[in-house]
Amino acid sequence: MTVLLIDGLNLIRRVYAGVPEDVDDRSKKVSNACLASARRALRRHRPSHAILVMEVSGNSWRLQEFPDYKKNRPAMPIDLKQSLPSIEAAFSEMGIHSLAAEGFEADDAIASIAVRTRKMHIPTVILSTDKSFCQLVGPCITLFDHFNEKERDIYWIIEHFGVAPEKLVDLMTLAGDPGLCIPGIRNVGVQTASRLLDKYGSVDQLLLQVADIPGKLGENIRQGIGNIELTRKLVTLRQDIHLGLNLQDFRYSDSETEAVSH
Repeated sequence: MTVLLIDGLNLIRRVYAGVPEDVDDRSKKVSNACLASARRALRRHRPSHAILVMEVSGNSWRLQEFPDYKKNRPAMPIDLKQSLPSIEAAFSEMGIHSLAAEGFEADDAIASIAVRTRKMHIPTVILSTDKSFCQLVGPCITLFDHFNEKERDIYWIIEHFGVAPEKLVDLMTLAGDPGLCIPGIRNVGVQTASRLLDKYGSVDQLLLQVADIPGKLGENIRQGIGNIELTRKLVTLRQDIHLGLNLQDFRYSDSETEAVSH
C-alpha cells in the first residue's frame, strides 16, 4: 500500500512553463503533458491510492497573517487558470481524483494527509519540487522531485541545507524564505542559520542565549526577535486540517489509466 500525493499546481505550472507559447492548441498540449507526467509517476511509484491536491482560489491564511506573502510571485496566466477545471477532469478520468481545502494552501493539505498516513504506517510519496516539504521527510514519507527524477531524502536535505529535516523549520525561521517574501533575521542566510543551529541546537535555545551572541550577528538577531514567531508560523506546514478524507475514495486502479490511454 502506497499513497501518492501530487502537488497539483507545482506539477501543472512546471509543465505549462515548458510548453512553448506559440504552439497551436497550447492548452491541450499542456493537459496532455500533465497526464503524461502523471502516468510516469504512477509507473514509478505504483501507488494504491493517488490524490491530486489543488488549491481553492482566494486568500490563504498565510496571506491574511502576512500581506507581503508571495508578493513578488507572478500571477497565474489567465489561459492556464481557465484550463485548470479540464485538467482536473482529465486527471479524474485516469483515476486520480482531486481535493482542496478552502483557506489553506495545497502544501498544508498535503502535510495534513501525509502525517495522517504516517500515523497509519502507510508509505506516502509527495510529488513536488517545493522545498517546504523537506520538513516532512522521514519514516513513511518520501519527497520526490518528478522533473529531475530525484528523491529528496535525508542525505540530500542535509547536504543542501546543512540540517536534518526535523530542524528545517528552525532553519527557515532564522533564514526566512526570500522566494515567498518571508523575512528572516537580517543577513542570516541558510549557511549562517545552519551554523547557529549546530551550535545552539534550536531557535528556542538560541533565544535563551541571545544576549551573549557577540558582534553584528548578535545585534541582528536581537533586533529580529519580534518577527521570529510569525516567521516560524509561516514556514511551518499545517498538519491539522480536517479534510473529511476517506482514503478509499482515492483508491487507484491501473485499469482506469489503461482505459483512458486506449
